Amino acid sequence: MNLSPLGEEFQRRFEEKTAAREKALVAARRSIRFSANAIRAIHRGELDQAHELMEQSRQAIEAGREAVAREHPDVYFAGFLQDAQKEYSEARLTEAVVTGTDLPKPEDLGVELAPYLNGMGESIGEGRRAILDLLRKGEIEESERILTAMEDMYYLLVSIDYPDAITGHLRRTTDIARSIMEKTRGDLSLSLVQRGLRDALERHVRELRSE
Repeated sequence: MNLSPLGEEFQRRFEEKTAAREKALVAARRSIRFSANAIRAIHRGELDQAHELMEQSRQAIEAGREAVAREHPDVYFAGFLQDAQKEYSEARLTEAVVTGTDLPKPEDLGVELAPYLNGMGESIGEGRRAILDLLRKGEIEESERILTAMEDMYYLLVSIDYPDAITGHLRRTTDIARSIMEKTRGDLSLSLVQRGLRDALERHVRELRSE
């Protein structure tokens, strides 16, 4: 029995799959890096740079998808491209939360639903970061707006009750988001109390000076 031709065929197929996987993996890593840098730019208020980075992230995802989606769907669904989609979604949703614009939908971003929802959960953490920056500057009203947006996203996430195999372990992401929400509410409440005390003291000082 001569199995050499069969063995050569199998090796050729695996060589093709491995090459496609490496191409997609590199693209996914590039996309994640671009998304992370975009989020940092958003927090710095450098939106033009953030938009450029997010577009580069989107293009990297598309390159990774083209490398494996048609011929190697098992590689496409291995997880690393979904991670890239999640990080890209997080960046886009973070921008919407911070700037007060409408949230993009999954189809607007060209991503699948599970990565989108997990990206939404992680953007709640970025909302907390934005609030802490605002509280340091005394911008309470804008902090309250972002907290409201975070709450709206959280309530959407808790309404998604499906197996982790379908949602990409969304339940774990939602649990982390709940903890972040509780801490952020506490921080904002404390800032409101402090502002009230400061205003009361300032009024008292003015009254004393007017006497």
